[in-house]
Amino acid sequence: MTTIETKLANGVMEVLLHRPDCHNAMNQEMIKELTEVFSRPDKDKSIRAVRLSGHGNSFCSGADLNYMKSMAGFSFEENRQDAGRLFDMFAAVRHCAVPVLTHVFGNVMGGASGLAAASDFVVAESTTRFCFSEVKLGLVPAVISPFILARMESGLARELMLTGRLFDADEALAGKLVHFVGDRSACLARLTTFEKDLLGAGHEAVRETKRLLNRVSESLSWLESRSETTRVIAERRVSAEGQEGIKAFFDKRQPAWRSGKS
Repeated sequence: MTTIETKLANGVMEVLLHRPDCHNAMNQEMIKELTEVFSRPDKDKSIRAVRLSGHGNSFCSGADLNYMKSMAGFSFEENRQDAGRLFDMFAAVRHCAVPVLTHVFGNVMGGASGLAAASDFVVAESTTRFCFSEVKLGLVPAVISPFILARMESGLARELMLTGRLFDADEALAGKLVHFVGDRSACLARLTTFEKDLLGAGHEAVRETKRLLNRVSESLSWLESRSETTRVIAERRVSAEGQEGIKAFFDKRQPAWRSGKS
């Protein structure tokens, strides 16, 4: 694998995002590799838990810039297929056969918050910055919305997704996007404690409990959610506003709706 690293020790599979030069921004290859790696516990019963984190200064800064540029030229159907692969990655994390423990730090932007929301337990370093930045680009946080709304306090999630403003780790904790906030050593210690608790429980019992919790909590069809959210983001990517927002971003200027030209 070229964009992530994996290591299995004592029943815990560590997954590290490995594009530190671009703050672990997600591209098509990373999306593909993460989808594949989170399906491994389905077949490998020696994996008891997954710990997700990253190299470098940020957990994940969202979509890779070159990836964003390529999306701007996609047709509606190409955008829909691409968004479907992104949804499948988040779903692979949520439906991973074993608990997913995630450590976030630095920047957690756009779709990176979807990885956190799809996880079972999340620790955040106190200096972490979060943002649902899509509306700033004339887009919609569509694909991540089912995962965010399943995790976060809905009133705060709505405000943050509508405004696209930055928020800190304490606000993420208050909104239930993360479970614990502290410095790096405290976060790692909390993860270790959680892993010990998991490894002390029945292996199949943990897997069955996770499967049951997902089944009970998902009152809406994920296929229906996939269809609707991928349609919305595909429409936004090819819309005039979406195209203008992305172009303005790369041109390092204000989009038309903020410069009074729209």
